[in-house]
Amino acid sequence: MKTKRLGRTDVMVPHVGMGTAFLGIVEVNQAAEAYSDLTQPWQVPLDEDQGAEAVIAAIEGGCGLIDTAPLYCAGASERMIGEALKCRPNLVDRATVTTKVGQQYGVIDHSYDAVMRHVDESLKRLGIQRFDVLFIHDAMDVPMDRVMAADGALGALRQLQKEGIVSWVGSAANDPATNADYIETGEFDAAVIPECWSLLNQRARERILPAAEKHNVGLVGATALERGLLATGPVQGTDYLARNFTQDVLDQVGQIQALCQDHDVPLAAVSLQWCTRHPQVASTIPGVRVPAEARANVAAAAVEIPNSLWADLEPLVRHWPVSQV
Repeated sequence: MKTKRLGRTDVMVPHVGMGTAFLGIVEVNQAAEAYSDLTQPWQVPLDEDQGAEAVIAAIEGGCGLIDTAPLYCAGASERMIGEALKCRPNLVDRATVTTKVGQQYGVIDHSYDAVMRHVDESLKRLGIQRFDVLFIHDAMDVPMDRVMAADGALGALRQLQKEGIVSWVGSAANDPATNADYIETGEFDAAVIPECWSLLNQRARERILPAAEKHNVGLVGATALERGLLATGPVQGTDYLARNFTQDVLDQVGQIQALCQDHDVPLAAVSLQWCTRHPQVASTIPGVRVPAEARANVAAAAVEIPNSLWADLEPLVRHWPVSQV
């Protein structure tokens, strides 16, 4: 597995890691329902054994950047990762587990005390002692000065750095503008960037990439496969979470898929590896539900893609408006 330094940190990460927001959700269309109403208790069934097996498969295959959060699966994502590491302690040194602070399922709280509590609970669920990186999670609609204050989320992370609980701090916001605001401060070492860096969406070029280059912030792409569309191509009957792809977008993906077939390489491999061709993007973390998806990502990361494909692909890469994706 190819690796890359995560910005100004000393952390080396694989080009392809693992996202765990849907870990253990066996039915693909249920993933689209999982976070539809955070005011209601978690209702989507989970197969935690399959979730843990997926984590093991990813780490064994070299996709050892495991990204999680207390929000994911209402805490069960962290628990499944912890179970995987407990069952296979020989894999611990091959994994970099990152989590987030400021949001739990149904509760948003970026205060100092909440962040300290979130980290303590995450450590217990994961069964580990410290983190290389912790991310402030989804600080949208929260006053930035409060998040950045000494008695806010960043202040708590700075204290945890002093205590040796975490080495580096980052931002992870589902809104690209919010992520850009935090990256532009220069206070953050890394960022998880959803909704802005894929073959269909390059909004990161506007503010995120320039700020990351200025401050050498390591970027981790979170939606490189666009909820699976860029892994399989259009599949009739699939419900894509928070997506309403227009026919024009589906046709464009069909052209990209045909190009991949002409070069005898999988669409998923091209979609993932394109993202890390930018020097500031260290890794991608495609979401994994079950072991088969983890193994598919491992295989996609290993594909050798000829330069001729990248040249032929360039005219097909375009940014689509939010209204169409």
